[in-house]
Amino acid sequence: MRLSLKNLPPSLAPAYDPAAHGIGILHLGLGAFHRAHQAAYTDGALAAEGGDWRILGVSLRSTDIIDALAAQDGLFTLTERGDTDRTRVIAAIGETLAAARDGEAVRAALARPEVRVITLTVTEKAYGIDRAAMDIDPAHPDVAADLKDPRHANGVLGLLVEGLRRRQKASLPAPAILCCDNLPENGALLRAGVLGFARRVDTGLAEWIAANTAFPASMVDRITPAATDATADRIKDLFGVTDTAAIECEAFAQWVIEDNFPQGRPAWDAAGALFVQDVAPYERMKLRMLNGAHSLIAYAGFIAGHEFVRDAMQDAPLVVLVDRHMKAAAAGLGALADIDLDAYRHALLARFANRSIAHQTYQIAMDGTEKLPQRILAPDVEAGTNIEAFAFATAAWMRYCTGIDEQGRPYDLRDPRAAEIHAALKGATTTAAICDALIGLPDLFPKALVENNSFRRACADRLQIMLASGMANAIAQEPL
Repeated sequence: MRLSLKNLPPSLAPAYDPAAHGIGILHLGLGAFHRAHQAAYTDGALAAEGGDWRILGVSLRSTDIIDALAAQDGLFTLTERGDTDRTRVIAAIGETLAAARDGEAVRAALARPEVRVITLTVTEKAYGIDRAAMDIDPAHPDVAADLKDPRHANGVLGLLVEGLRRRQKASLPAPAILCCDNLPENGALLRAGVLGFARRVDTGLAEWIAANTAFPASMVDRITPAATDATADRIKDLFGVTDTAAIECEAFAQWVIEDNFPQGRPAWDAAGALFVQDVAPYERMKLRMLNGAHSLIAYAGFIAGHEFVRDAMQDAPLVVLVDRHMKAAAAGLGALADIDLDAYRHALLARFANRSIAHQTYQIAMDGTEKLPQRILAPDVEAGTNIEAFAFATAAWMRYCTGIDEQGRPYDLRDPRAAEIHAALKGATTTAAICDALIGLPDLFPKALVENNSFRRACADRLQIMLASGMANAIAQEPL
């Protein structure tokens, strides 16, 4: 029996009638994280205060999730795993579209009058924005293709600009566009990318967007592993329904949002979101403490043979380094209103160790060149002479970049710059050569680190141990 409105177990039913609420949000990137986070918050907001705020979910690449949700009236189960598990049906998704099958339907949907908020979780590499220039990256494949034919855009920036163009033409108000990806100053970054693309298409449109479109910043947090067959099997065993879109996540969730929504917004605060005037301090805390430690666990843990984060957190010497890393990251943050950084650090250690969450180290390790700058390198620059924790994390990433595990087996780096990394390391036979090659990758390491000989030596010394004696020995020998 397939999960649907007709086959809805009473114990899982939402606290509102989905049919009584219209669409108000269009979301790009219908992956597990969106469904565990923004869709869950929206579901809570609808239950608390109602409103026409259901989601039109767009998958940009995959069609599988669209087919799964379409067969289930947009419903899916969300299980929060912890000491006590909680499963509920999320009914916030009212419609779905697959851009790979019908790009025009997506472009038209962006201009629907009822869409007052557009949200995105498309991962860092999909945007095609050059952060250093605060402009588009014209070499990005999607950006390059869409600039040639902007009326038929399929990439993130092109879609947004074409949707806004249609709204301007129809004299419709601009929606708020809310980035929910782990990017520093994500609202300002997305605004820069959209305006950069629009300026190359129509300067008048760019001026209209600049004057009328809000790009609020946000910080999101919820550990959401990739779903497996066991996820769906558990739902069928417990509730007697088949749910091919079932997902699991941790019980913890956090969402900090800049309150800038000219056309209104759901009552996300009633579901636990925090609305603030400045998201940046919360964003830095999360990127550097949680995400930075996650990257350390991913690279060191994967090479050490730990498949899941929870397994790595059973490795006592590695846990010591994770804790040290978060302390070093916290030292560069300063005081933060309403947040006890020591309590936050202890909570993170507990969350990482949650035995109910099977979060693969290999999954977290992907897209390293997109994540490393804000998670590891930026706090490293600010650490001054206290570079040990960040140097170890950087060396672990360098070890991972070799693409060979400790049993001599190759693995895919799953990084947008993988070919460039392999080319840079070709012929690098010494530890120093590997460090120099990776630090020398264009537009990755800040100039302050490129020119810091102490940082280079600290990375090279640690990488030497990792390559010669193995990751476990490097962890054990790390001076504290």
